[in-house]
Amino acid sequence: MVQAWVFNEAAEGDQRAPHQFFPNVEVSLAELEKLGVFYTKIDIADPNYVEKIDQLALERNYKNRDEITISKEKLPNYEAKIKMFFEEHLHEDEEIRFIKEGSGYFDVRSVDDKWIRISMGPGDLIILPAGIYHRFTLDEGNFIVANRLFKEV
Repeated sequence: MVQAWVFNEAAEGDQRAPHQFFPNVEVSLAELEKLGVFYTKIDIADPNYVEKIDQLALERNYKNRDEITISKEKLPNYEAKIKMFFEEHLHEDEEIRFIKEGSGYFDVRSVDDKWIRISMGPGDLIILPAGIYHRFTLDEGNFIVANRLFKEV
């Protein structure tokens, strides 16, 4: 099950650290759904798991996808790219990401302008609605393989 919490901006450390309050201020799936964020878990041990992603893509009119590996060894200009992914931005279309390996964080802005950190790992699929401010970073494992789905061909 996905874990999400209010991001502690006062916490020191790298962007890849959890940045939790003590005690942690958890955010439920219901609270994420109120923001328009959709989450589901897909069992990657199921040999047909790709069919579930294909069905979701078909239902939402997504025509293309790619796979990105983010690690020091695989991504040129790794540190610069990690900083770029962590810059707050939004899109005119929703954003769909599926995590195949590794782990990382999606941060989304709440209605009261706080960051909510969503921890993502293998089998996690997230849909961020159009127009929501968000950013991404790896966690301290420094490795992720993700599918990115796109509407354009």
